[in-house]
Amino acid sequence: MNHGKYVFSQLVEFLPQRVFDRFVTKYDGNKKVRSFTCWNQLLCMIFGQLSSRDSLRDLIIVIEAHQSKSYHLGFGKNVTRSNLAKANENRNYKIFEDFANHLILIAQEKNSNDSFEIKGNIYAFDSSTIDLCLSVFWWAHFRKTKAGIKLHTLFDINTQIPVFIHITEANIHDVNAMDFINYERFAYYIFDRAYVDYFRLYRITKASAYFVVRAKSNLKFKRMYSKKTDKSTGVIYDQTGKIDGFYTSKDYPEKIRKVKFFDAENKKMLIFLTNNFDLSAQQIALLYKQRWQIELFFKWIKQHLKVKTFWGTTENAVRIQINIAIITYCLVSIIAKDLKINRSIYEILQILSASLLDKTPVNELLMKSDYNNVNEHITNQLVFNLF
Repeated sequence: MNHGKYVFSQLVEFLPQRVFDRFVTKYDGNKKVRSFTCWNQLLCMIFGQLSSRDSLRDLIIVIEAHQSKSYHLGFGKNVTRSNLAKANENRNYKIFEDFANHLILIAQEKNSNDSFEIKGNIYAFDSSTIDLCLSVFWWAHFRKTKAGIKLHTLFDINTQIPVFIHITEANIHDVNAMDFINYERFAYYIFDRAYVDYFRLYRITKASAYFVVRAKSNLKFKRMYSKKTDKSTGVIYDQTGKIDGFYTSKDYPEKIRKVKFFDAENKKMLIFLTNNFDLSAQQIALLYKQRWQIELFFKWIKQHLKVKTFWGTTENAVRIQINIAIITYCLVSIIAKDLKINRSIYEILQILSASLLDKTPVNELLMKSDYNNVNEHITNQLVFNLF
């Protein structure tokens, strides 16, 4: 079926184009557009993410070098630097945000599993700051001499998919992003101590969801009773009580659980607050331990997709690029599941980045096992593709 098709064209077939077209129609994305459509824009940007282009100029140079293939790659007839820059600046970023959210749902469903010890949906929420140049990204206020944005991300621990991303200026406090989360009943939400806001935590309780958050050092807690604990497991104490303090007790008026745990691996004493009274104290600590996965995701996406250097300077262009990075991440995850590829997303991206203009069937390409020296293969193949 894929005989004679470029690898990139084969990847595009996994994208639901009709769904994308509905979002384009919803936001009038192709209004007054003659040739370079939103679909062409999307594919050019995904190509840039997969091939790890450093700039818009870099991306256009590669596309122009293979101009004879543009039609078959889906880029359209007239791809220029100015066309792509104007599209990123003027076309509504919500087209790509909505499409990213649609792919997230597909990727979640395909990657669903129940192998973790604690059953149910488990999410970690955190933010990552991306520094920008103030003179160029003047709209992204941060400090007097710096600009920046924050990626507030809700990460699905079971599926390894970022299910919600909220982009703000870097000077917005992390807790404000909690207002945009739609909490699921009986799901678990893991937070670091930067998110200790009792009014917002109580919203999770009212939504019949559970939270595990690391307590701040100034916690005022009135103990009601304690459970017996085995200190050899690392649990120092397991208490039930109420938040003490005139204002905080009004923000969170119900009972809350406080668990003190010694992390022997990192030699740290940790105190957790949670509204779940059914799990054991060890399981509460185990849940919080999963928070490191969102830190790995931030590190991974900054290293392997283009979310630190931007191909446009306006807020709209930045939002489009970040959403297309998420689309690319989900696309690779969906392909891996559909083709039953037993590789990490990182390995798949390495192979694809070197092979986008090959005509090998993508399942054969990804299932080969002779990629011990991937970096050398990538270097040689890129030289071949460009020249």
